[in-house]
Amino acid sequence: MEKITQAKKSLNNVIYGKEEVVDLLFVALFAQGHVLLESVPGTGKTKLAKSFAKVMDGEFNRVQFTPDVLPSDVTGIRFFNPKTQEFELRIGPVVSNVLLADEINRATPKTQSSLLEVMEEYQSTIDGETIKVESPFIVLATQNPVESNYGTFPLPEAQLDRFLFKIDLGYPDKEEEKQILTTYRTSDPYDEIQASLTLEDIREFQYQIKQVTISNIVSDYLLGLIHASREHNDVELGISPRGMLALMRAAQARAFLDGRDFVTPEDIKKLAPYVFEHRLILTMEGSIKKTSQQVVAEIMKEVPVPVEEGAFSE
Repeated sequence: MEKITQAKKSLNNVIYGKEEVVDLLFVALFAQGHVLLESVPGTGKTKLAKSFAKVMDGEFNRVQFTPDVLPSDVTGIRFFNPKTQEFELRIGPVVSNVLLADEINRATPKTQSSLLEVMEEYQSTIDGETIKVESPFIVLATQNPVESNYGTFPLPEAQLDRFLFKIDLGYPDKEEEKQILTTYRTSDPYDEIQASLTLEDIREFQYQIKQVTISNIVSDYLLGLIHASREHNDVELGISPRGMLALMRAAQARAFLDGRDFVTPEDIKKLAPYVFEHRLILTMEGSIKKTSQQVVAEIMKEVPVPVEEGAFSE
């Protein structure tokens, strides 16, 4: 746990005032999930993703998505080498431990879909040949809000459902921005980041997280939220079974990082909005009246939180 603490400290020295976001990134990593970072330009999305990759002693690749990027630029391609007179396989940047998909919504849907297989199955298929991607593997995607941009392609539901969390960084407050000015005046803290975690450490943590217990009471609370999302009047498409499992695994990871071997309702309550908001598809009428964030808040209020003392570690 000391290594995780050091890794968090390194990130907090680069991106000020985002301790909760940093915690969520580690929850996603150890829960074997992926993260979509969304905010207006210039709030540190790419810097945070690069810094997160740097604290891991693994392979890091970055793809800058633009409308002319092809699926083969992401996954790889089999090409004919005139020197050898043979077809050769060139594996794309997707085979890595940390893949930064920068401005993912600027790529066409065809290129976006090139990530579907690897995000779910940890493999990529190139001309019929399957390339395995070793764990740990995490996609950190960034995007600017669609409504503020021209030439963007909103991510389809199938793509969004593969992200464990969608996190809005937002603006720092005045004191945090003052600290940024002071720190970055003479140096860039990113240059001082050292790898605190090894790939073996991460794999071991991922295994231990799966041993964290969830009582029937907490499971029922989780399922209550899932079914409430499907039955809400303003929701056309609620949380899928994939989303249900994602919330369970994220809650296990949060409990582990807090030093517990059991999940509490508070773990579920804290993480559910990050898991739900990008997965909910509102009805036409509902989307006119409310945002996904408001609907999620209503769902959270609708399902009572269990309060039975001491029952969650059973």
